[in-house]
Amino acid sequence: MADIEIKRGYEILPDNNIRERMPKKKSKIRKNIFMLVIVLGALLVGFIMFTSGSGVIHDVSSLFNQKTITNSIGMKLVLIPAGEFKMGEPSDESWYGSGPAHIVNIGKPYYMGKYEVTQKQWVKVMGDNPSDFEGNNLPVMSVSWNDAQEFIKKLNTKEGTNKYRLPSEAEWEYAARAGTTTRYSFGDSESDLDDYAWHSEKYGIEPHPVGKKKSNPWGLYDMQGNVWEWVQDEWHDNYYGAPSDGSVWGGGVRSTVVMRGGSCTSDAKNCQLAVRSESYPVHSSPYLGFRLLKEM
Repeated sequence: MADIEIKRGYEILPDNNIRERMPKKKSKIRKNIFMLVIVLGALLVGFIMFTSGSGVIHDVSSLFNQKTITNSIGMKLVLIPAGEFKMGEPSDESWYGSGPAHIVNIGKPYYMGKYEVTQKQWVKVMGDNPSDFEGNNLPVMSVSWNDAQEFIKKLNTKEGTNKYRLPSEAEWEYAARAGTTTRYSFGDSESDLDDYAWHSEKYGIEPHPVGKKKSNPWGLYDMQGNVWEWVQDEWHDNYYGAPSDGSVWGGGVRSTVVMRGGSCTSDAKNCQLAVRSESYPVHSSPYLGFRLLKEM
């Protein structure tokens, strides 16, 4: 860049001495710019603190790109847009309870956990670690649906909000499909599953640290395999009468709740996006965890 010549102004003092300085007009301009920067900086900090959900700055980038946010325990959540999708499978092709296929309209965007809740995050909130296979970045496991509800209650208190909860079954599948209509988020071929999921046909029956495989198109990891994930809904044997707006479905046929996604003990077919299962709210398993939704 070419040098810029700066011409200086002068002020004649009463004793005829000369003080070299910038012109008064330029000095005022610089002062005004400086004050403007201070004000904008204060507004920027205030906005970041407001959007963080607490008085702590967690992720400055979220101010400019709200597609991912990070909370006070290091949990990353990805923005899921509103939209419409076909949930389940046709009755003549469906797995246990996964039909009939039906249209669901998700009317509001929400944030979904980028990863399954980890043991490190669980300990920060609950103070203990119930998992059979231990590791900070492993998904927390051996937690019942009731345990997950207690975690959510304490996390909401810690964050000063009431926005965290388990996703509904429809919200889970919508986020897992990420705009796709195939058996998996990457297509229909089982041979490609190894790149996206920990499953029994390839990797044995031990859970792995979150986020080590490829994500789905919306940036969510381990939606298939690794550990089953609790959702909020009560179990129904099929989708007849299911809500069309993606809301939580209560009034189940028995006292069980839904889990989705398969686990490291599942074969490739049982990692398909439409596959669902059920268990009692008090049940826990080394292959059962959860991820969270945060409402906008």
